[in-house]
Amino acid sequence: MTSNTKVVLLGASGLGVLGIIASYAIGSNPEFVGASALNLFLGRGAPKGELTVELRQAATKTATSAVSPAADAGEWSSYNRTVTSDRFSPLTDLNPQTAANLKVLCTYDTNRLEGNETGLIMAHGGLVGTTAEDIFSIDPNTCKENWRVHRKSGFWSVPVNRGAVFANGKVYRGFNDMYVRAYDARTGQQIWETFIGQRSMPGMGMTSAPIAWNGTIFIGTAGGDVRNVRGRVLALDAKTGKVNWQISTVPTVQGDEMHGPAGKMPQEAMLKTWSNQPDIPVSGGGTWTSYTIDPEAGYLYIPVGNAAPDYIKDLRPGSNQFANHVLVVDARTGNYLKSFQVMKDDWHDWDISNTPVVYTTRAGRKQFSMSPKDGHLYAYDRGTDQQLYRNPVTRVENADAPFEAGKPVHFCPGSVGGGEWNGTAFDAQYNLLFTGTVERCVTVSIQTDSKAARAANGSSWIGVATFNPLDSAGKFDDKSKWAGWLYATDADTGQWAWRARTNFPVLGGVTPTAGGVVMFGDIGGNFYVLNASDGAKLWSHHFDGALAGGIITYNAGAGQRIALSSGMSHPLWPVEPRTGKVVILGM
Repeated sequence: MTSNTKVVLLGASGLGVLGIIASYAIGSNPEFVGASALNLFLGRGAPKGELTVELRQAATKTATSAVSPAADAGEWSSYNRTVTSDRFSPLTDLNPQTAANLKVLCTYDTNRLEGNETGLIMAHGGLVGTTAEDIFSIDPNTCKENWRVHRKSGFWSVPVNRGAVFANGKVYRGFNDMYVRAYDARTGQQIWETFIGQRSMPGMGMTSAPIAWNGTIFIGTAGGDVRNVRGRVLALDAKTGKVNWQISTVPTVQGDEMHGPAGKMPQEAMLKTWSNQPDIPVSGGGTWTSYTIDPEAGYLYIPVGNAAPDYIKDLRPGSNQFANHVLVVDARTGNYLKSFQVMKDDWHDWDISNTPVVYTTRAGRKQFSMSPKDGHLYAYDRGTDQQLYRNPVTRVENADAPFEAGKPVHFCPGSVGGGEWNGTAFDAQYNLLFTGTVERCVTVSIQTDSKAARAANGSSWIGVATFNPLDSAGKFDDKSKWAGWLYATDADTGQWAWRARTNFPVLGGVTPTAGGVVMFGDIGGNFYVLNASDGAKLWSHHFDGALAGGIITYNAGAGQRIALSSGMSHPLWPVEPRTGKVVILGM
């Protein structure tokens, strides 16, 4: 063992000790606090934000593209604002003429060193956010805390939470003790709680924000990188928490716990697509992010994550339904309707990592799109179910190279590259799909089949041959090679009209508005407001912390506001650690 390796291993083992000590003071997960200590060194010296825009042809509005304000135009009550997940705001105060007047109005510090990926929501007069173990409400104009609830629920191996949803005077979120809880939106008083996990299945967690529709809360479980954990999706009654139905995203096995009536799934057909040996359990299919509803059809669109072991395909031969699929079920019953195998044979940990967006194009075609971790933007026709296009929206290299034990393979995007958890936005005015993506590559050398097969149930099951815990998903390229992309793509043709490249990955939400602007941020702390038509920069600001959560806009009676979450500490992202904060901007 080289001296450098010893330093890395000793440093990594010391993270836990340092993290445990610091966590008592900071109240955060020891793993992430320890990562913060390491990132004080690895994340230093970040360059200033740089943005380069390439224009092919400016997008134009049509005469019939005016947006009619809805009753809830000033609110943002769900992860992607609407159940169709378009992330589009009908507000117009912020526009190319007024963007230069933006300024920071106030900041709320969560005092948590975590991944901080929360998708903020604003409804019922409160701006609601989450940490791994907290849910809080602040004044949407002043940042004054209305209430905050801490629930000692365990941090799980990925101690992040991506947000809550509002419906009928309540806010709802999932916790990593596998309970979904409902709170009074005005007071924070708990209304009900429902357990949806399985105590005999260690390694299961919940990171995603639920969605609400038709008196029902939809949420699912994560943990697709863990041996013997299988993803599940549930529909809960919004008033009582009773489970209306439950399905599994991959074949069930004896002993899988049910909490309500089972939706009808093609169990036998699913099982035929997994040719595992008897000692290799079906694993994977977690849902890491929110869902989408087609309200006209009553369809629930579910983005299903990878199968496990992530990198070792030999242990799970077959097409592994419904991992790496978009699964469509009847939202009222959970009964299977159809599915789309977006990646035919994944061995890169390329999850369907973000929420599909349902929309109608300028040409009148009903479509849905997503931009998962494989670095492409997909579009499907909802009438014929045909794939219309699959076009790259970040750097893609060596994607077809097979993995072999003892043979390092370098590929792009890496397993934390491509499109992450916030999803594709749609602006009907310009007929544009907006995708924020990561350009980050990785080198992977996998374990032998026999060694990977000996992993314990409940343990991480990615399959990398390494002793360094920081390389558990592979050896990522140095941060000097990072980049991020915002693509503006014509929804009908699939061709980009303009694209912007940053020198930091884009993890946070992308938000277009009826004012003709689009907003996004990167993990260098750089926030941008661009002209939606041609990508011209209208305003930018550098924040003291990575932007990795949702970026929303609303009007709570004092004019249009923008809210974002800044500050992130994460073992996979060597950025300067900062506690999570909510920042409100206005004009």
